[in-house]
Amino acid sequence: MANHPMTLVGKNMLQEELDQLIKVDREEVKIAIAEAREHGDLKENAEYHAAKEKQSHIEGRIAELQSKLANANVIDVSKLDQEKVVFGATVTLFSEEKEESFVYQLVGEDEAQTNKNKISYSSPLGKSLLGKEEGDEVIVKAPKGDVHYVVEEIEYK
Repeated sequence: MANHPMTLVGKNMLQEELDQLIKVDREEVKIAIAEAREHGDLKENAEYHAAKEKQSHIEGRIAELQSKLANANVIDVSKLDQEKVVFGATVTLFSEEKEESFVYQLVGEDEAQTNKNKISYSSPLGKSLLGKEEGDEVIVKAPKGDVHYVVEEIEYK
């Protein structure tokens, strides 16, 4: 099984989802299945089939999360002190085309949230940032053409 790099925040996020699935969602679906069974004929019981399908999704997600957490390589970003961009870095980029700065943190695939400026280290931008230093130019291959940035600042927080 592959090693899954993630931040401590990302690990906690997955653990909270797992706890919710095991302690709440799994128990709710058990009750729904029991209630649907009381309605009689299971072959034509839509409530029963819907509950069983939901149970299948929950159990699949539980197994997936348990696997990811068991194979997690948790990186405490606050203990990193690098001059180059590595996993966990918060990077300020300047776009000459837009004349605007952008701030992104490189995180694990499961923690990426573009609305919170957290991008996966394996995304096109994430891959192009790895190993860069302040002042370096970054070129990202995009469908509309190359996008150019300059690394303004690298932080580990």
